[in-house]
Amino acid sequence: MTLSADGTLQDGRVLVGPVDAPELHVMTYNIRRLFSRYRPGSPDRWANREPLIAELLQREQPALLGTQEAMPTQGRALSHALGRHYRRIGHGRNADGHGEGCPTFYDTRRLELTSWRQVALSDTPAVAGSRSWGNMVPRIAVVADFTDRATGLPLRHVNTHFDHLSWRSRAESARMMLEIVAEVQVPTIVSGDTNAGIDTEPHRLLVESGALVDAWPAAHVRLTPEWGTWSNYKAPKRTTRRIDWMLVTPDIDVERIGINTTRVDGRAPSDHEALQAVVRC
Repeated sequence: MTLSADGTLQDGRVLVGPVDAPELHVMTYNIRRLFSRYRPGSPDRWANREPLIAELLQREQPALLGTQEAMPTQGRALSHALGRHYRRIGHGRNADGHGEGCPTFYDTRRLELTSWRQVALSDTPAVAGSRSWGNMVPRIAVVADFTDRATGLPLRHVNTHFDHLSWRSRAESARMMLEIVAEVQVPTIVSGDTNAGIDTEPHRLLVESGALVDAWPAAHVRLTPEWGTWSNYKAPKRTTRRIDWMLVTPDIDVERIGINTTRVDGRAPSDHEALQAVVRC
């Protein structure tokens, strides 16, 4: 794996790729939502980005993928790109179950789904579309419980997207993550776009609790520099704004981790970079 001079992973390169059990390849990726209209020349245009994201996923083949900002059309496109062995859970964040969501995808050859639910990040998590703490739009988490077919071990995965404006909402959302982790005494991964850097209250709440550790410093091997994960289609930069996180319970070993800065002919698949880790329960 070789990075170009500007830090990007160039056409066709693989950061992690398929792994053998008991290792498990996990990815979190904000794919940037689809809009009904685009300004001329906008890098947001989904028709141009869809094949880039499809190519990235087909190369990397994570066994467990948490996405954010996916509209229904985009979720279907990701399912098609990943192929017939993958399944998708999660629905839109609105009260009617439509709209932007955080679908989770998993490889059925490796993971057996035992249960799942979607919760609102609010004072009333069971009420779809509910909002609290100052966020102007609904925020959600998809909670999934699996059995690893290779090892027989249980695994919980929480895929989430914190609010982009309200600092209070982000802190309360972090507290909710801790409550979800505490529900079961099994290896758990919490990942997603937190809209917060690592020097913020949400990060402090999560790691100082002792219930979770940040997978980046915990990893035995870091495959890339610690890029900021919101690059807005530009070249990646080393900043403290690693706003896409993966946190794990202490019983999970993080073998290696990296931030995927793939560019195809200079074009980025999303305004965020994917965060990928190889873990062992």
